[in-house]
Amino acid sequence: MSNQNQGEGNRTAARRYNEATEEFVEENDVEHLARKAEPDSEKEERENLRAREKAASRARD
Repeated sequence: MSNQNQGEGNRTAARRYNEATEEFVEENDVEHLARKAEPDSEKEERENLRAREKAASRARD
């Protein structure tokens, strides 16, 4: 493997990411993990939405 900087579009990093993602999906119950990550209440859902909106606002600045 070369240590050359591939810049944007780094195919080596993309391949490693894709392989790791595929392995994670194969070894885990992703639907269960998604359900587990859902907010426990409407209040928590509103708080999450506010946090996402605040982060998006900062990203635009």
